[in-house]
Amino acid sequence: MLYPLSYGGRIWAEEDCTRFDGRCRNLFAPVAPGGDLAQWAGVTHIHVAGEIHVDPAARAPHWLSVPDDVNALLPKLWSRNVDKSADGVLEVAGLDVDRIAAAVGTPAYVVDAADLKARAREFAEAFAGWQVYYAGKSFLCTAVARWVVAEGLGVDVCSGGELAVALRAGVDSALIGLHGNNKSEEELRTGLAAGVGRIIVDSFDEIGRLQRLARYLEVRPRVMVRVTTGVEAHTHEFIATAHEDQKFGFSIAGGQAAEALRACHESDVLDLIGIHSHIGSQIFDTEGFEVAARRTLRLAADFSARCGVALPELDLGGGFGIAYTSSDTPATPAALAGAMRAIVDGECAALGIAVPHLSIEPGRAISGPSTFALYRVGTVKKVLLDGGSSRLYVAVDGGMSDNIRTALYGAEYSATLASRRSDAPPVLSRVVGKHCEGGDILVRDEFLPADIAPGDLLAVPAAGAYSHSMASNYNHVPRPPVVGVEDAEITTLVRRETIDDLLALDVG
Repeated sequence: MLYPLSYGGRIWAEEDCTRFDGRCRNLFAPVAPGGDLAQWAGVTHIHVAGEIHVDPAARAPHWLSVPDDVNALLPKLWSRNVDKSADGVLEVAGLDVDRIAAAVGTPAYVVDAADLKARAREFAEAFAGWQVYYAGKSFLCTAVARWVVAEGLGVDVCSGGELAVALRAGVDSALIGLHGNNKSEEELRTGLAAGVGRIIVDSFDEIGRLQRLARYLEVRPRVMVRVTTGVEAHTHEFIATAHEDQKFGFSIAGGQAAEALRACHESDVLDLIGIHSHIGSQIFDTEGFEVAARRTLRLAADFSARCGVALPELDLGGGFGIAYTSSDTPATPAALAGAMRAIVDGECAALGIAVPHLSIEPGRAISGPSTFALYRVGTVKKVLLDGGSSRLYVAVDGGMSDNIRTALYGAEYSATLASRRSDAPPVLSRVVGKHCEGGDILVRDEFLPADIAPGDLLAVPAAGAYSHSMASNYNHVPRPPVVGVEDAEITTLVRRETIDDLLALDVG
């Protein structure tokens, strides 16, 4: 029997899984030909219990080593104002997590406000001369929208709800970009009425819809054409957004992008300002951007030659990676800016065209490292595995409803005991949630103190991006609050949902 497999960013040929003694009956996906079952430690679509069913003697992923001090923090995983006191209590901006938990409860998302502002400012400074849009999909609330705009950024939104938040925050509509592959008529109407600075069109249906609305409202929106460049970033299949076989944009290779540019250019009500490209998420180098820039700039040069009009703008998207584990090595904004400037300058020189006005859209790189999730341990369970080994399961009061990424993407996270110092030895642990779902995993592999116990506080770094924004009410669990901490003061940014909130929506 043959099994389709996507592993390590490539599609493998398949072989009969019976060669592995039938053990892959526990897998939702197959084993790569010539491979070893142990390589499945980092693969997404495996049995929800993970590599327990693979190799109990080698459960930890290759990048995770036994820490010299289980209490120590790895600085690159945490915001700049987070540290631990001498007694092992996690502190952020002068406030310890015991006081935070007492004030707002757990679980909670805790934002190092000064850190988030500084990260926004660093992107604005590094990319001076470019327009930097904060990608609101990573995490958006009115306070964060105001913070990033105050640091010189615009705001990128991709739904009517995100647009409403940005407008409620008082963001200048000229600084708002409206994205989305299937914008409704109401979303487009709201964007047009608000006068958003640009609308990124994603389909011929949308171009037609937008023209009808623009004529009716007697406005002339500025539009960019979203293109797919054929570049597949080194990321999970679901978040790689520039290969051809996916829902976003117009294909350059297939000629659709050129056709869309021409349709917008020839429209009597649309103001075509440029091309938009986005190649994926959690990207650590600029190699993919080099290929994307080359193809989008060539497309712009070809359009100019045919139509006699130069396109003034190019957006290269975002997707800049952050550190979730010790294996991640994100680039600084300054390093990204230097490399991307060199790429664009070189490609424009080779094509003999002027450098367009450039923009980017970082989201995760600003919100992600600035926030940690704070949980309280409820249950600790030692699970005996085949071969006499064991794993410590640490269950907390949150779960996949407040961070779906581990279950959805196979994302890796780290964690630390946050409420005390421990002298116990480190043990390989798995942090899980409270939901009625075997795949309810928050941190797949981490070394935690052997004496971790109910009542302890646990903190998960890099929780600012896509945790709250993708949160759900699975099992009717209310979503946690988002609180900002600055100068030892707590500010509630998004309040905790309550059971009454959930019942208020149930009108049956």
